[in-house]
Amino acid sequence: MPSDLRQGKCQACEGGVEKLADDNVAGRIGSVPGWCLEQGSLCRDFQFKNFYETMAFVNAVAWIADRENHHPDMEIGYGHCLLRYSTHAVKGITENDFICAAQVNQLLE
Repeated sequence: MPSDLRQGKCQACEGGVEKLADDNVAGRIGSVPGWCLEQGSLCRDFQFKNFYETMAFVNAVAWIADRENHHPDMEIGYGHCLLRYSTHAVKGITENDFICAAQVNQLLE
């Protein structure tokens, strides 16, 4: 794992990337403050003052997802955005999910 996940780069999910073992995932969750494990995904519900701020955040997350070619599941509503990261190609959580979660956290620092 990179010493600073925010500087990490996602790897292509097909061909060679394996999901992390459950105990490894549990041991790493502290590296992405605010995120939790829920139904096989890294999850975090971000709260905002209004719909405009929510959508600005969604667009910033979309930019990260496009750059890293790793895309979260999103639920968007007035004043919140729930993100779920898991790597569908391997049916589990990978290093890519932690990298993207850390980069999303950096948006709000």
